[in-house]
Parts: sequence; structure tokens; C-alpha cells
Amino acid sequence: MTRLGYQIPNFTYPGVGPADLFESIAAQAAAADRSGFDTVLLMDHFYQLPHIGPPDNYMLECYTTLGAIARETNTVRLAALVTGNTYRNPTLLAKTVTALDIVSQGRAQLGIGAGWFELEHKSLGFEFGTFTDRFEKLEEALQIILPMIKGERPTISGEWYHTKEAMAEPRFRDHIPLMIGGRGEKKTFRLAARHFDHLNVLAGFDELPAKLAVLKHRCEEVGRDPATMETSMLVTALVDENASADAVPADMSQRMVVGSADSIADQIKAKVFDAGIDGVVINVAYYSPGVVAKLGEALKPLVAG
Repeated sequence: MTRLGYQIPNFTYPGVGPADLFESIAAQAAAADRSGFDTVLLMDHFYQLPHIGPPDNYMLECYTTLGAIARETNTVRLAALVTGNTYRNPTLLAKTVTALDIVSQGRAQLGIGAGWFELEHKSLGFEFGTFTDRFEKLEEALQIILPMIKGERPTISGEWYHTKEAMAEPRFRDHIPLMIGGRGEKKTFRLAARHFDHLNVLAGFDELPAKLAVLKHRCEEVGRDPATMETSMLVTALVDENASADAVPADMSQRMVVGSADSIADQIKAKVFDAGIDGVVINVAYYSPGVVAKLGEALKPLVAG
């Protein structure tokens, strides 16, 4: 699973229009592939997130772009961090991720979450509902998605979804690595323990030890060895040798690192790996050529062996 991931969260680059946009995206993915990252990830959003830019900044549909990236890379796994369950019927998502697995020759990874960005839902016509609604939808969707990607044919008559012997063929393999993302200790962590290979923990640096203790307990509740659950954290990086901690907005201080690539690696070791988290996904909101290679070279020793 993901120990050193590179996420592309921003598709708006100075002087780059739609005709040349994918070239910049492909360059980042290919650099990550060469530089020691094991996974390339995209956000599953249709509008840009508020802390990165205005909603009408460029945002490409996630799975179409991952399929194109598959042809530009050789070894990295490809995933959404994470798929918003509310945006896709679960049978469509099962077909989508199994198709990505074939296109990439077995490099797809399914990341999924309950969905949260209300603006997109209201603007594009997706039902938002309450948090409880969205989480119940996710739990029910997993009863369809997970069997389908294993080659089973689930028939479900639920509150939210209905299927009859739903199938996803062809498939490249019987197991696609499964990642769930979230911070909820009662619901998300319990789902992770029951069904998933990997939990991307949404938390601040100072919260990680407590989150890991709860996750261990959730695994033990269902009779699972906690050592079989892999974890990661999404960290925003500003690669700038002249930047100091003062450059970090207050609301990002527990999820962002700044400085040279080597300094960033030192911070991630101390704040993420030394806290017990297995992996990190680096989110570079403001890409410039060469930054991916610098980060990869600096971070690779943290996951060596």
C-alpha cells in the first residue's frame, strides 16, 4: 500500500491553459514514478477546495485523469484520495476501479470516503444530506463495491441502493488494495478495521498517537491484528528553502510543512513516522518543475526497507 504517496491537488498553473494542462500533470506523475514515490493520487473533487483556490480554478475529473496517468507511468499505484461515495453509484465505481486496474496492469488502489464538500453537491445536483445519511450510504455502498471487485455478484435491496447480481467483468485480479480516509473514531475507524487494508488518517500531527490508539482498539474489537492495518497521513508541503514556519497559515499548522526538501523530510520523520504512522502522502499545492524529484530523493530514505 501507500508508504510514500504524491498527491496532485491543483490543476491551475501560471500560463498553462486546457490544451497544455495534461502535459503538466503527466510530468508530475512521471517524476513521482522515477523519484521513489509508490503511489500517485488525485482528489475526487469537481471544484477546487477553498484553502487552495477559488471553486472555478481548473479541476479535472479524477478517474478519467488517473486512466491517462496510467499510460504515462510504470510502477506507481494510482488512486483517489479519496473517492466521494456520494458522487457515484457503487456499481459504477466498482466498474470504474476495475477498469483502471486493467488499464494500469494491476496498479489501481481504491480510496473511498463518505463525501463532505457541500458546495459541489448543491451546485452539481448530488444529494448531500446529513453526515449520518452520507455515512449510511457509504456503509451500504461497500456491501456492493467490495464483493463486485472480488468477482462476486451482490444482490442488494437497501435503503439507498438496489442491485441484482451486479458484476464487474473483466477484472485484472481478485483483490484491489482498499484505502478509507477519515478522522471519525466511531464510524470510519470501525469500518477500516472491518474491511480495509489502509486508513488515511485525517488529523493534526499532535493528534496522531491518540488516533492510532483508537484504531488499535477498533481492530481488536473485531478480532483483527492491528499490525495488518496500514496507515498514512496527508501532509501539505511548501518546498521553499527561504520559507520559515511563519509561512504556514494558522489553520494548517498541524498538517503542513515548509522549507527545503531535506528539511521537509526531517519534519515528516519527526511529526509523522516517529508518531507511528506507516506512510505519508505529500500534497504539493503549488507545483514547479523539479520539486517532485527533490522531494522524492529526500523522502525515500524514510521508507527504505
